[in-house]
Amino acid sequence: MKKLSIILASTLLPVLTMASEADLPIPDLSNSYFQKFGMNGHTLLAWGIFIIALGMGFGLWQFMRIKKLPAHKSMLAVSEVIYQTCKTYLYQQGKFLVILFAIIGAAIFYYFFGLNHMEFSKVMLVLLWSILGILGSYGVAWFGIRINTLANSRTSFAALKSKPWNVVSIPLQAGMSVGVLLITVELIMMLIILLFVPGESAGACFVGFAIGESLGASALRIAGGIFTKIADIGSDLMKIVFAIGEDDPRNPGVIADCVGDNAGDSVGPTADGFETYGVTGVALISFIVLAMGIDFQSTLIVWIFAMRILMVFTSIFSYQVNQAFSVSRYENKNDFDFEAPLTSLVWITSIVSIIVTYIVSYLLIGDLNAGSGLWWKLATIISFGTLAAAIIPEFTKAFTSSKSRHVNEIVTASREGGASLTILSGMVAGNFSAFWKGMVIMGLMAGAFAISNMGLDQIMNYPAIFSFGLVAFGFLGMGPVTIAVDSYGPVTDNAQSVFELSQIEKIQGISSEIKSDFGFEPDFSRGKHYLEANDSAGNTFKATAKPVLIGTAVIGATTMIFAIILLLDQLGLLKLSLTDAPVILGFIAGGAVVFWFSGASIQAVTTGAYRAVEFIKRNIKLDKDEADIEDSKAVVKICTQYAQSGMWNIFGVIFSLTLAFAFFDPNFFVAYLISIAVFGLFQAMYMANAGGSWDNAKKVVEVDLKEKGTPLHEATVVGDTVGDPYKDTSSVALNPIIKFSTLFGLLAVEIAVKMSQQAKTAGATDWSPLIGFIFLVIGLFFVYRSFYGMRIKK
Repeated sequence: MKKLSIILASTLLPVLTMASEADLPIPDLSNSYFQKFGMNGHTLLAWGIFIIALGMGFGLWQFMRIKKLPAHKSMLAVSEVIYQTCKTYLYQQGKFLVILFAIIGAAIFYYFFGLNHMEFSKVMLVLLWSILGILGSYGVAWFGIRINTLANSRTSFAALKSKPWNVVSIPLQAGMSVGVLLITVELIMMLIILLFVPGESAGACFVGFAIGESLGASALRIAGGIFTKIADIGSDLMKIVFAIGEDDPRNPGVIADCVGDNAGDSVGPTADGFETYGVTGVALISFIVLAMGIDFQSTLIVWIFAMRILMVFTSIFSYQVNQAFSVSRYENKNDFDFEAPLTSLVWITSIVSIIVTYIVSYLLIGDLNAGSGLWWKLATIISFGTLAAAIIPEFTKAFTSSKSRHVNEIVTASREGGASLTILSGMVAGNFSAFWKGMVIMGLMAGAFAISNMGLDQIMNYPAIFSFGLVAFGFLGMGPVTIAVDSYGPVTDNAQSVFELSQIEKIQGISSEIKSDFGFEPDFSRGKHYLEANDSAGNTFKATAKPVLIGTAVIGATTMIFAIILLLDQLGLLKLSLTDAPVILGFIAGGAVVFWFSGASIQAVTTGAYRAVEFIKRNIKLDKDEADIEDSKAVVKICTQYAQSGMWNIFGVIFSLTLAFAFFDPNFFVAYLISIAVFGLFQAMYMANAGGSWDNAKKVVEVDLKEKGTPLHEATVVGDTVGDPYKDTSSVALNPIIKFSTLFGLLAVEIAVKMSQQAKTAGATDWSPLIGFIFLVIGLFFVYRSFYGMRIKK
């Protein structure tokens, strides 16, 4: 029943998503001419491929540099075990994606070939780009795991030296490699569609590509978030149960925890970033074609992609500047703030990106609509988003950094109040963070709205909506760096585990071996301290990327929702008034779904963690030096099993309710989409930052106060385990959930409206309410199952 229902929902849903975007004729870019460069738009972007290739070369060069860095064989062996186990996990997820695409691919083929009678060759082209979208998300996720499992052992080994600069530099190198490669692969794929696919087919290919990458990202993000926190909680609770240390080799959950660091904090964010970047681009192209005069379309599309190409250059340039500055300042220091080089990188990139935005906008569109100042207006709107990508991390650090007042308040509360006050104080930090970051996002969007009122209506309809789309684009203006600081976290987390699992301290004659083979005297005690402190910095900057991605999803969703509003307006059905009952009901339904999702994803973690803890407690052998590899594999299997079970339920609900609400009432559905975007934004920011504050409160106790094994430490460990699914499961997965619901709902409402109108015209029965009711029942079945089917069975 479960799989049959999902197949039914999944098959019908993509049929509806081949919306008007699929019929959009992409303008001929050679019709635009850029006087200052002496070439047309097609040629200009073709030259841009050369810059992208250089960026891709940089990412691969960084990969090779990291691979050549030294590390002791004991650490390399641990890294290889982690990587091989990660490969098993990714293979399993790949099989799951094949099943999903078989269903969705059949639906895409039926829609284009069976219903729209598109030529067979063109349908195959759309299917090819859907597959490439999935492979893009899957491929960058795989690359992220590979480079992270190379960097973790090199970082761990570098910590043994007396100077800690390389402990920061290596994870940042790995992050830049992932970030730059992710963006360049995305750009290459989209430029191939734009430049080489015929205009009449390009729109459909863009939609197919967006569906593919969205499917891949959602599956990897949701399953990875559940997997990682089952493993993390199972491993962490052993510190209390058996009074053992962090990443104790005897704990069978530690390898699963290391795999989870990559599955949740590397696979998920890289696939999510890849999809966010692509979907935002498709939304902007669609808006330009729909809302602007033909004279401006090709020029602005070239401008958008030129800005995207140059962000590769600005990110690499900013990284090199920051690297030179940081080396001169920190290379010879015995101790420094590990967050400082990351903070300076974000701000340097933001400033450079904004400067380049104005320069390139002047050169490309300075004479467009002469005398209107269009170039600086559009550049300013984008800069609001770029500025947000730097300001929001600062606000995030105010609530999650180990040096912040909120985190230290949690530690203070925990000392006398135990785990109860740990949890309450962290909830306070999460709530305050949602308020302040919500105000920042609102202020920057208000600034973009103000600029849009300065005459942009002369060249487009609804300039405010376009300005919001540009703000989302600006959020991603420093995409490689945003991904880099996010990818920093799983490397630092793994590096600490590699140190413990390698048991390098216990190897006989290790100090003289390292002195002989690598030319330095290792300091194991200081090395542990460096790794723990760096893990705290990694936690902070993992937290900074989350609101940037969720903010982009919400602002970008505004542009996609607008397409539905335009449709309803054209048909005379638009009634988005607060005095209309369907609108109020839609707002309520959206909030309900967000809170269900939070509960369902945490329930999957809770049940899986229970089984993991149960297994570990039964099989841990404290009289041995390390856990049996088969026991570690068994914990990984438990994590994978519950991750996929939870994901089936979540997909079943989201698919079914999206269809159900679209068929009930179109205005209800629009209000529902707006509601999940707004509720989801604040729920995600609250959960992400509450979790981050609990995580670093534990780090303060372990690293700064050195009070491991005390009641204070136990209280903060409990807080950390509560925060784990908050920050790394529910909050981060709300991003693809919002985009999934909006993207897959675009044509669902159009089909529902047409079915209803055709029935009224013909005097026949309108089956829309019944169809909606059937999908509502299917959705509620999976809602029920997401708790009662996932309960802990004794």
